[in-house]
Amino acid sequence: MARTLFITGASSGIGAATAKAAAKAGWNVALFARSAGKLADLSQELGREALATAGDATRIDDLQAAVAQAVDRFGGIDAAFANAGRGLSKPGTEAGDLDDIRGMIDLNVMGVVLTARAVLPELRKTKGTLVLTGSAAGRSHIAGSIYGATKWFVHGYAGNLAAEMREWGGRCSVVAPGMVNTNFFDDGAPDKLQPEDVAEAVLHMITAPPHTAIRETFLMPQN
Repeated sequence: MARTLFITGASSGIGAATAKAAAKAGWNVALFARSAGKLADLSQELGREALATAGDATRIDDLQAAVAQAVDRFGGIDAAFANAGRGLSKPGTEAGDLDDIRGMIDLNVMGVVLTARAVLPELRKTKGTLVLTGSAAGRSHIAGSIYGATKWFVHGYAGNLAAEMREWGGRCSVVAPGMVNTNFFDDGAPDKLQPEDVAEAVLHMITAPPHTAIRETFLMPQN
């Protein structure tokens, strides 16, 4: 029976690349994001092993409904990838727009917590793996970076979840890439990491032998 991966932020970038890599490896994929049109296109591309559910990662009801649909469709969830997140249109404590800052913190922090809350009951049944999207920005201090601070939270929370999930045989990992060629950057980053590079790391973590726990994968571009 094929295993199932639940992905937030699945409509583009790292999330979409991970969905494609997982489907190619024989996984069912449950796709979750706000962009219903992009999700539908990706689901159609991947075929019958994909389920698309549009929703907001800062809303627990949306997440729980999507998890329930995935379980109903595929029979369970073996791994989850809490990938939804964003940066700021204008960074900085003084210069940034407060509503923009609140929105980013809500998604990058509470969105991760709520995703974990929604998927943990199902992962407990399968002794599954939860992967969180961290960042190189969550491993070093960057002048005035509120975005980086949200990723410091993700790294700390991943360690705490790993300790909690270990009690019942589950695993929690964080993937921490440097600059990735996604729409996170206005001009792209074609000479840096590609979304497929991060997807490969995620697949490695969720398919690792049960007696191993890969707590963090830190990826940096060579250039």
